[in-house]
Amino acid sequence: MGLGLSALTRLAGSKVIERAGLRKPVQNLVSAGTRNGFRVAGAAGRTFKSAQKLGKPARLAPAEDTGLFDLTPSEDQQLIVETVTEFAAEQLRPAASDADAKLHAPEGLLSRAAELGITLVGIPEELGGVGTERSVVTNALVAEALAHGDLGLAVAVLAPSAVSTALVSYGDEQQQADYLPAFVGENVPAAALALQERTALFDPFKPATKARRTPKGYQLDGVKSLVPRAADAELFIVSADLEGRGPALFLVESANSGVTIESEPAMGLRGAATGKLHLEKVALPAGALLGGGKAEVFTEVVRLSRLGWAALAAGTAKAVLDYVVPYVNERKAFGEPVSHRQAVAFSVADIAIELEGLRLVTLRAASRAEQGKPYAREVALARKLAVDKGMQIGSVGVQLLGGHGFVKEHPVERWYRDLRAIGVMEGAVLL
Repeated sequence: MGLGLSALTRLAGSKVIERAGLRKPVQNLVSAGTRNGFRVAGAAGRTFKSAQKLGKPARLAPAEDTGLFDLTPSEDQQLIVETVTEFAAEQLRPAASDADAKLHAPEGLLSRAAELGITLVGIPEELGGVGTERSVVTNALVAEALAHGDLGLAVAVLAPSAVSTALVSYGDEQQQADYLPAFVGENVPAAALALQERTALFDPFKPATKARRTPKGYQLDGVKSLVPRAADAELFIVSADLEGRGPALFLVESANSGVTIESEPAMGLRGAATGKLHLEKVALPAGALLGGGKAEVFTEVVRLSRLGWAALAAGTAKAVLDYVVPYVNERKAFGEPVSHRQAVAFSVADIAIELEGLRLVTLRAASRAEQGKPYAREVALARKLAVDKGMQIGSVGVQLLGGHGFVKEHPVERWYRDLRAIGVMEGAVLL
């Protein structure tokens, strides 16, 4: 395993380094290695199998309840966010335009992103990860930092961790033994949480994909839409209506007979290489049902996914704000910067105000979720703000650039298209 967030996490708590006075130099070294010391590796056609026997599922404990509502990042979180922010600025942002045009991330980029070790933070130590407690807030901060580079590529980077997080939280001991070892190895598999369907006013709690019981397990039939990295993914978590039970989640390998992929280019998220997942009489064993088919498991997956999209919206909205502020200060009209006009200044201020509200609500929901507290209300608020204000910020960003906002020379038009996805997407990411 190369250098990455796992190394940062371990080093951050090292007492030996602290006593030797080497904490900061080593952290800088690890940060540099995280950006530059990646290995490129493929993982196509792997066979998932148990690497160890587990007596019971491994779960992450809820975070400590301090009794205070303080969203100031811890020192460890700050180190992680700084590393991811630099990666997004140096790797994702420059590659975003090309990925948007070609509908695919540049060669090697996602392999380098996998070396960041994002999946390791959410996997317990006994399974090879570095997690000791639920880290929903950290995941939200990471998603926000990645989206500041590019929303489409951020979704592509985060897609595998959605599957590993679901396996840690809801998988039984056999499912964890079969699949999680791949997510802590050198070649993290492309994987996707597939909830979305191509239906007007799609309700994730009423999937058209059907699952029926068979003597050996289950059979799935249906089509999932806008699945990130669908053509490369080796493992899917798919939602389907289980006869007599309602919506449930199933583990589906790309090698299963009846699984086919179709490209599905969209208005936004083009760097995520979205596609359709066709399921035609896909036979699954009884052990493919995730979380025992419990309704509360499915509900939590939907909520945590929506929370992820709110964090992504905040990151991209911040990118819009950071881009338009210097633009309106430097762009001159009638002999002075356009920012001197009240309409322009107030529009920029509105973006900052709405963004701050969205971030606070999202992080509050994440904080309650990781502590095991009820968070349905906070997620609903974050979702509403992300959908309404995210798209509004994207639109105002384009407007503030005038004619430049309409051309691809400036990234704001891409961010606007990406932010439109917030009101449509379900699944794909999971905090």
